Amino acid sequence: MRPRPAGPPLVEQVDRGTVLVTGTDVNWVLLREGDALTLVDGGYPGDVAAVEFSIATLGLRPQDVVAILVTHAHVDHLGAVNPFHARYGTPVLLHPVEVAHARRERREQLTPARVVAGLWRPAVLPWAVRVARAGAGRDVAAAHAQPFPTSGALDLPGSPVPVPTGGHTSGHTAFHLPASGAVITGDSLVTGHALSPATGPQLLPAWFNHGTDEEMRAALGALAGVDADLLLPGHGPAHRGPLRAAVDRAAGAPPGGGPRTTRGRR
Repeated sequence: MRPRPAGPPLVEQVDRGTVLVTGTDVNWVLLREGDALTLVDGGYPGDVAAVEFSIATLGLRPQDVVAILVTHAHVDHLGAVNPFHARYGTPVLLHPVEVAHARRERREQLTPARVVAGLWRPAVLPWAVRVARAGAGRDVAAAHAQPFPTSGALDLPGSPVPVPTGGHTSGHTAFHLPASGAVITGDSLVTGHALSPATGPQLLPAWFNHGTDEEMRAALGALAGVDADLLLPGHGPAHRGPLRAAVDRAAGAPPGGGPRTTRGRR
């Protein structure tokens, strides 16, 4: 897992018009066309200033974000959603199946009780303290969340193409960037996590996943058909190389080193 920045977020231009940013143990992506941006995911609630900082490094303003695309509605990806909508009127878009999760009409989130039950594991306590300080326990329900069209490229900066990858959550979606040969994988395929001893392409520890192992493998299968050689994950550094090889590597390994038998499913 790439180190969490102690101060400002780590901002990395991975391709022309594509920027990967690391905040508190989680990533977001900025897609730029001229002076317009798409923000993909929004970190923890405590990362809002970091999201705005990352936009400023491009010489742009939060008002230049045309829309926020959300891979899935976990708290570490929704942090900037409500502040941006309230301050700048930014629309927030998810897969139609995930909208109810973002609105908190249903929950597919690891519960605090299950985190407490895992505190005996050495890596869990420091991670739990860190993300709690970043707002992991805050209410991030986004009543204003709307669905995006599910067929073809979206009419947004970067022209992201939705790739349904349900498993981590029911409506989880990756986004293919054909012009960059990149794919934003969210949490369907990551390259590291504070609770995983592994590095490189992998599945998250199973307790983070609402779906079954079979559903997670099916999501990998959907990614395997994407023509990309740049993986931009929700956790961990960017990974360069054929996406199919990254998928095969993750599929051939057990999920990362967190608890495996206690899932996010309630």
